[in-house]
Amino acid sequence: MPELTAGQSINKALSLILEKNQTAFLAGEDIGIYGGAFGVTEGLLEEFGSERIKDTPISEDVIAGLAVGASMTGSRPIVEMQFSDFIVNAMDPIVNQAAKLHFMYGGAVNVPIVVRAASGAGTGAAAQHSQSLESWFCHVPGLKVVTPSNAQNAYDLLLSSYVDTNPVIFMEHKLIYKVKENVTLNPIPKDSSYLGKASIAQEGTDLTVVSYSNMVNVVKEAVSMDELQNYSIEIVDLQTVSPIDFETIKNSLIKTKKLLVCQEAPSNSSVGTTVVSKVVESDLFNVLEIAPKLVSGLHSPMPSAKHLESTVIPQKEDILNAIQDML
Repeated sequence: MPELTAGQSINKALSLILEKNQTAFLAGEDIGIYGGAFGVTEGLLEEFGSERIKDTPISEDVIAGLAVGASMTGSRPIVEMQFSDFIVNAMDPIVNQAAKLHFMYGGAVNVPIVVRAASGAGTGAAAQHSQSLESWFCHVPGLKVVTPSNAQNAYDLLLSSYVDTNPVIFMEHKLIYKVKENVTLNPIPKDSSYLGKASIAQEGTDLTVVSYSNMVNVVKEAVSMDELQNYSIEIVDLQTVSPIDFETIKNSLIKTKKLLVCQEAPSNSSVGTTVVSKVVESDLFNVLEIAPKLVSGLHSPMPSAKHLESTVIPQKEDILNAIQDML
């Protein structure tokens, strides 16, 4: 069981996919010679060659269009958007083509693509390189949206995304790339049933915190603070934000009767507001002992200055304060 960063574990998953399936290939800007903007594809060009690792022009529309066409004709493309912000330039092939062609052709065509994208803030990269856009794609029927939080689930979720027959948007938060842990290098699964399932990152009985992506790690830091040592906090890592595993959330809330949702993205039309609204409109509303709370990023373009960026993004102290208010 090697100790790997999330970036290295994604690299291992990509290598395994390319080794086991000759129809699989990678495409994206600077993923070959340069090894990717964050080094995630380093060494793959030397191992698999330029026919399988394709450095593309600076055109996200072309990259996504290539993936849609290739997947419809028998290939299994995994494409990289250098920053998730740049996916804006590829909305038509992803949203109007990849998400819909299976349905428009009466199920006769599948579009099994994985679109990898480096998301989130915390690196001082400012407004055009720091967004959390996952909610955009949750709004689109036909797409699955995956948000790993650590090295192990990044590895497992990417393999499951690869075997899924639907187009998958795979959002990799930049801050998880260098976080290390021991990783079990599982084989490629036979199906994608791991998608759409949340995990219990920490068990507890006093309050449920639902989160995803790197915010799970911030939540873990918050609940480990001295002020909360006398409380038992359950942490639910969604892992997949479309579809959302409401069954795991339900089972947790029946036990704790209190719900806090934490996300980096702004609250407007977001994953967090979806979780809260689904809980409130269900029978779980009668289970809750206190109104649900959402801790989210501010509705603001991301600044580059560190002290301003950390004001826009929820910090562990913000989560601590929210939990204390609810307990």
